Amino acid sequence: QVQLVESGGGLVQPGGSLRLSCAASGVIFGINDMGWYRQAPGKQRELVADITYGGSTVYADSVKGRFTISRDNVNNTMYLQMNSLKPEDTAVYYCNALATNALGQYDVWGQGTQVSVSS
Repeated sequence: QVQLVESGGGLVQPGGSLRLSCAASGVIFGINDMGWYRQAPGKQRELVADITYGGSTVYADSVKGRFTISRDNVNNTMYLQMNSLKPEDTAVYYCNALATNALGQYDVWGQGTQVSVSS
């Protein structure tokens, strides 16, 4: 089974930058779409950005122009470059992948990494 591990979260001041990484292990048949989600206290988990295997991307309106999602298919790693961070970006950020095994496709989630934006 594929496992995902996020890293790169932390505390940053408004206007600052962070780069999140998501490393996938146990990949045998491949990974299709990958994405970053976030969940702030008291709120539902929401999509931040998604990227297909071919590199097509989708962003939430709230992060367009500030965040950039990318992936390295050779090393099964995904990134989220976050610039011009705002306090409202504070949340636990989760990595998600649509993986494939012999039976079909299945959803995989990482454990999450905390991003806090505060002065």
